[in-house]
Amino acid sequence: MEIADVPSYLLDVGAVMLIVVGSYIIGRVAYWILAKILGRHYLLEKEDISRLKKPLLFVILVIGLQVHPLLRPELNLPGWEHLSRLMQITALAWVLIVLIKGARAVLLRQYDVNVADNLKARKVTTQLQVFERIFVVLIVILAFAFGLMTFDSIRQIGASIIASAGIAGLIIGVAAQKLLANLLAGFQIAISQPIRLDDVVIVENEWGRVEEITLTYVVIQIWDQRRLVVPSNYFIEKPFQNWTRQNAELLGTVFIYTDYMVPVDKLREALTSILEKSEYWDGKVNVLQVTNATEKAMEIRALMSAKDSPTAWDLRVLVREQLITFLQKNYPECLPKSRVELVDKKED
Repeated sequence: MEIADVPSYLLDVGAVMLIVVGSYIIGRVAYWILAKILGRHYLLEKEDISRLKKPLLFVILVIGLQVHPLLRPELNLPGWEHLSRLMQITALAWVLIVLIKGARAVLLRQYDVNVADNLKARKVTTQLQVFERIFVVLIVILAFAFGLMTFDSIRQIGASIIASAGIAGLIIGVAAQKLLANLLAGFQIAISQPIRLDDVVIVENEWGRVEEITLTYVVIQIWDQRRLVVPSNYFIEKPFQNWTRQNAELLGTVFIYTDYMVPVDKLREALTSILEKSEYWDGKVNVLQVTNATEKAMEIRALMSAKDSPTAWDLRVLVREQLITFLQKNYPECLPKSRVELVDKKED
């Protein structure tokens, strides 16, 4: 049996299979060379380079199917031209997404959010994270739209779609009003940055850290490891507390209630001694004042500083415990008490 006697569609199938195998081999070699080059120059880490493997193989396959001389212009496979266009759109979108993620990884490597003064790092990380997701969503939507345009049936009903676009747009606009508001709020957060990743905030009377910022919601890690999921527009429309808006340093406060007989100067000395022995104190703020006085007790406030919010929390706990212990050991008579005076009423 000669090649001329083989049906044309079998030849086309064989050519496609041969190109697929050849493209896979060429792609693996190209990936190995690319990984060596990028790794040698420290442009990307190993996990970043691995993201390039699958899209690189797919792109080489698409290119091979387009330009290989084994494929005839009159290729006999049904739907081949349509499938080829869909593959080109998919390959382009995939490559763009991988490049965006790779660029974000390279930029973030220049900023360390684990240092004490990480304000700039958190600011850049927040912007890159939000913008990356915006661009990825836009690429996916555009790729999906271009893919739909390759179907003739959809093009034919385009007039009817345009005619009904007014009513459909009104319905979709009403239904997606909150979603669009959150999307715009997410974009505004990335620009104006009322919050950033790892910021310490109080939201809905809950103290926590900003763990994740997406286009539509923000995840707050509560101090007891719970997660509070808040819509993005909450941080645009409602007031909240951001303890690390300007820097990571925080002032901690401790309130102690004592009797009027307590020697305040001795308490100040005790606070200074506690802070100087503590690894949590940054050596900047050390204040003890009487902030209130009622008919039953005095309110004494101890003010101290720490490098960040977790350290400030630990410092406050330590100071509170040791001030109470100091009073118990040295001035137990100065703990809060209620006084009752008994009057002996003599009979006339």
